[in-house]
Amino acid sequence: MCYQTQLLRSVSELELRYNVGLDNEQHRTLFNKPQFHLNGFAHPNMLVIPQNKPEVLAPGIWGIVPENKQPNQIKGYYKEAVKYGAGLNAKSEKLFDHFIYKNVSLTQRCIIPVTGFFEPHSYQKKKYPYYIRRKDDKTMSLAGIYTVIGTYLTFSILTKKASPLFEKIHNIKKRQPVILNLESEKKWLDNSLSEDTVYEIVMQPYNDNFLETYTVSKDLYNPRIDSNVETIKEKVIYPELESSTLF
Repeated sequence: MCYQTQLLRSVSELELRYNVGLDNEQHRTLFNKPQFHLNGFAHPNMLVIPQNKPEVLAPGIWGIVPENKQPNQIKGYYKEAVKYGAGLNAKSEKLFDHFIYKNVSLTQRCIIPVTGFFEPHSYQKKKYPYYIRRKDDKTMSLAGIYTVIGTYLTFSILTKKASPLFEKIHNIKKRQPVILNLESEKKWLDNSLSEDTVYEIVMQPYNDNFLETYTVSKDLYNPRIDSNVETIKEKVIYPELESSTLF
């Protein structure tokens, strides 16, 4: 599952990359700061491109909330939903069945720009964080869905069955986020998509050869340490994994 992400691009770089504009200039200073580690369980604000306004970058709260909730119920819902993953990820296989997802999967999809993300690998009952990014360091587009709660947008990152690369990394649940290629990006926010076409886009494989992966510090998992620092993406070698046959 995808619970930890990273975004190092400035707003202007994202505007150029996606041919969009920031929805509110007052947000520019806030989102111009590089985010080396965004922990989903802290429900950070992240920039997304929403289907209902595909020409803008808009702030969204990571963690989808049912549309029947009120703004003052969002925090309470997160506490209640933490045992279900706090709405951070949405299984693409349930897009048109789940009580939240089915109401928004045709009309409220989004793109979540990231420069990298982190996934756990299990070895002898211990977890080791892997950092994943493109080899050319270009921005990646994750597929998501969202709800609008008053003036707040809340979103979830879609996941699917792992590719051969991600199956080796995320070796317990064997899942991965849905990464959109350039062609799929252009289609993902199209209002005319059918259920079948949405599934086709979600299931389209992303070329694992584009990606670089390596282990990083376990500080990523320590709530007592500030892991939103540049060094969190530095490679850390674990001898016990080096001797295994992971790659």
